[in-house]
Amino acid sequence: MEYSPKLAVLLLLALASAMAVMAQNSQKDFVDVHNAARADVGVREVTWDDTVAAYAQSYAEQCRGDCKLIHTSPGGRYGENLYGGDGFGTKWTAADAVSSWAKEKQDYDHGSNTCSAICGHYTQVVWRNSTAIGCARAVCASGNGVFIICSYSPPGNYPRVSPY
Repeated sequence: MEYSPKLAVLLLLALASAMAVMAQNSQKDFVDVHNAARADVGVREVTWDDTVAAYAQSYAEQCRGDCKLIHTSPGGRYGENLYGGDGFGTKWTAADAVSSWAKEKQDYDHGSNTCSAICGHYTQVVWRNSTAIGCARAVCASGNGVFIICSYSPPGNYPRVSPY
């Protein structure tokens, strides 16, 4: 095979792009955005848990075929938040997912512990008793979407219980 400078440049650009996406989806990226939202309401930090992360990764792999945002069975051993979907591109990152969930704070009224719109993702992010997280990201089989999951231990979002 003959050396092609153009091909070499294209391969390097593709590799750099892939590495940039991977760098934006590290354990630290997931944990830092969670802890920023938690600090905002005075809740102690979460830490990364490899067991919880293995569970999240397993579920992300199961869902990569169609990338439908379907929760695992309710009442499971972990809480969870899902983000992404097929047909929306593959550039979404950990920060995109967790920031999206954290933005639901605007729809949460702590005084009455109610939501004016969807805010259950936010309340799980800041659930005071959830102390460990594990998250995963999988590119959809179509190549045109992502599935992002964060699992929480212990789970939260119990009815009529304030998250903090």
